[in-house]
Amino acid sequence: FVGNSTYLDDHGPPPQKVLPFPSQVVYNRVGKCGSRTVVLLLRILSEKHGFNLVTSDIHNKTRLTKNEQMELIKNISTAEQPYLFTRHVHFLNFSRFGGDQPVYINIIRDPVNRFLSNYFFRRFGDWRGEQNHMIRTPSMRQEERYLDINVCILENYPECSNPRLFYIIPYFCGQHPRCREPGEWALERAKLNVNENFLLVGILEELEDVLLLLERFLPHYFKDVLSIYKNPEHRKLGNLTVTVKKTVPSPEAIQILYQRMRYEYEFYYYVKEQFHLLKRKFGLKSHIRKPRPRPEFFIPSPLETEEPMDDEEDDEKWLEDIYKR
Repeated sequence: FVGNSTYLDDHGPPPQKVLPFPSQVVYNRVGKCGSRTVVLLLRILSEKHGFNLVTSDIHNKTRLTKNEQMELIKNISTAEQPYLFTRHVHFLNFSRFGGDQPVYINIIRDPVNRFLSNYFFRRFGDWRGEQNHMIRTPSMRQEERYLDINVCILENYPECSNPRLFYIIPYFCGQHPRCREPGEWALERAKLNVNENFLLVGILEELEDVLLLLERFLPHYFKDVLSIYKNPEHRKLGNLTVTVKKTVPSPEAIQILYQRMRYEYEFYYYVKEQFHLLKRKFGLKSHIRKPRPRPEFFIPSPLETEEPMDDEEDDEKWLEDIYKR
């Protein structure tokens, strides 16, 4: 009956939002591996491309009970798609709880460099605030704040010995208690998850190539990320995130760290090799330098390793407004 025709009669159902594939992405970011830089970029990209960026106010809880896992997975899974969820949290197996397994991405870094960055950052912060380095960890006792890193390593302080140094692998191994024990089991499970569940695990030392591949693999989320990252306004801010008072341990201390982190290094080299294979596949060259003698190999070079921004996202406002001009 023409007089009472509705929109549905004339046009059919209203068009549904066409979701990109994948429409569910999780970046379970590893601490002190550039994640603050990437999260800032994601904030800009989510507004530009219209995806749902889901962040968390919880920064220091990477290991969850079974109930906490179920609750978090339920909350993530019901987010409006397409979404990208990000939090410092060890790998979660969605399918174990009946959810759709999202696509995972992550970035890691040379393990000793990551450890050193964290050690000094916890004590002295960075240059973003004049007083920031004095209040970085307010509860820290002065003798702990000024503890010489060589003493910490050589005298086996808990902060500088296992299992505290087994940090990167659990982000990929998962929530099983054995994932927190340095050893072959956790290492192999982490490698398996990288192969089966992660679309891309990049290395911070080659961040521009990581961003380039993310742009290629996940255009709905990362299109134009490299040009935003290279924007002079953004680059200028990088100088403010250099950790204050960072010193390099003695060769002897570096060698001890290297031994303690042998599983972390086996994982790091595995990921690096996979990443370089991927780069070759897409025509990106890796600049292979002649290997330098240890321990210099582990000395952080500002040209090779961009200092990540503060992973605790309590004060990102100082940066965000730049792209809203």
